[in-house]
Amino acid sequence: MKNLVVAGLAGLSLSACVTINAPMHGMGDDNDNVVTQYPIETAFLNIYTQPRSERLYAKVDEQTIVADINVTPKGATVFNNKSVQAADIGTITKRFDQLTNQSVATNYFTTNPLEFHGFTDTSGRYSLSKQTAPIPKLASIGDSSQLITENVYSDSSMRKKVGSYKQSWSLTRESKTQAWLCIETSENLLLNNVTHGSSTECYKINAQGDILASKIAISQPVGIGSYQAITFTSR
Repeated sequence: MKNLVVAGLAGLSLSACVTINAPMHGMGDDNDNVVTQYPIETAFLNIYTQPRSERLYAKVDEQTIVADINVTPKGATVFNNKSVQAADIGTITKRFDQLTNQSVATNYFTTNPLEFHGFTDTSGRYSLSKQTAPIPKLASIGDSSQLITENVYSDSSMRKKVGSYKQSWSLTRESKTQAWLCIETSENLLLNNVTHGSSTECYKINAQGDILASKIAISQPVGIGSYQAITFTSR
């Protein structure tokens, strides 16, 4: 699964004016109630498969980096000989209003239940993923699980593997009626290959699974054994 960080933020030389779903009022929104379970599968669908836009900000060397991310559903298609659905993730990053990176990645997935199968992107890379555990309809505060293992190739011929990653998710409390759903991506697990560092994407959700805010933390290598921590947040 192509996460938002790798989709474009890694293009920085170093995954918002949130126009996503507005908060909804309903079951669990009463201040006297404490929500203990959240619709995780719905939240994943809202993050990766539904139309949405967001703007994230980060400070790098006292400079503001702006990342505009747009998710656009593409409908039914065929990927790796399977009938799937597709959604594009377009990312544009700017520094001092100057374009620094622009990319589009396409996630391929099936629903009922939600399962991710891989991605392609504008650089030609081709990924195959295997879901290591199902995404639950509901999860409780404190729950966590492995999500997928993913092998990335330089192109669709799959002759050269350039990456191997693991992703997992966790759910923590933010308030009585809101929680943080975080998706963590490991470093490249292939030996003797360039690492792009690890990342954690976190999404504030409500009891309906709506996305209210985002924060993305990147640990990016800047030298042998050295890493730089960069955090993008919505506003």
